[in-house]
Amino acid sequence: MSTVSVRPKLIVAAAAAIVMFSLPLAAQEPVTDGIGELLNQLEQADPAEAKRIDRQIKMEWSKSGSAAMDLLLKRGREAMERGDLELAAGHLTALIDHAPDFAEGWHQRASVWFQQGRYGLALSDLEHVLTLNPNHYEALFGLAVMLETLDQPELAYRAYTLVQQMHPHYEEAAEALKRLETRVQGQSL
Repeated sequence: MSTVSVRPKLIVAAAAAIVMFSLPLAAQEPVTDGIGELLNQLEQADPAEAKRIDRQIKMEWSKSGSAAMDLLLKRGREAMERGDLELAAGHLTALIDHAPDFAEGWHQRASVWFQQGRYGLALSDLEHVLTLNPNHYEALFGLAVMLETLDQPELAYRAYTLVQQMHPHYEEAAEALKRLETRVQGQSL
């Protein structure tokens, strides 16, 4: 299938994902235990504290509950860092096969697919992440980057805005919002 025919499908799916995941965010009540408490703290933190909390959240997201699954995640990430995307995809696919409810496995594999230019697969994996963990602001940021790459500035702007709502000090999202502001200015957001 050509890129031209796939692209509209991706854009429609990405738009639906933004709408689907923005509605629960707006109606969400604060959570007072575990990672939910960290997310609540992140929304109120100063920039220095936000970095610390962000690291804690990412550490929690990286815990599968299984040493074997954590090893597959580690190997997948290491392969990505070395630029061996095929090996990374293999490790992360094995992780997903064995732990399909572990959102971070899907998130990391979405990164691999995106780096390979396989946007449909990346979008599908991001949808899994956000279904499993609607507060995964990194996956939502990835969706925004994908939308910007696909020249959908209005949708990208909306996704970056949602990231900022969850993590007000997410510097790359703030930079993206500034960058896109002039492109979407005057358009209905």
